[in-house]
Amino acid sequence: MHSGMIGKIEKAHRYAEDPERFAVRTLTVTVKGNNGDHDVSFDGASWSCPCDFFQRESTCAHTMALELMLGGLAPTSMAETVAA
Repeated sequence: MHSGMIGKIEKAHRYAEDPERFAVRTLTVTVKGNNGDHDVSFDGASWSCPCDFFQRESTCAHTMALELMLGGLAPTSMAETVAA
């Protein structure tokens, strides 16, 4: 591995240790649920999931799981309650 790449890897680690550098603007993730796959999306302000529970409650296990995985990179709806 050349020295330029080593420097970039070190820089990436420094960036990763400072989550305030990052903000998720849009995101779509397929969550493999127990009853099928769900394409969960984030539009910069709110989550969306096609599952029936989300349609009723505006949150679900799929969106909460992503909120937990992303930590503070995207606004949360229920993850703070779940983590407490």
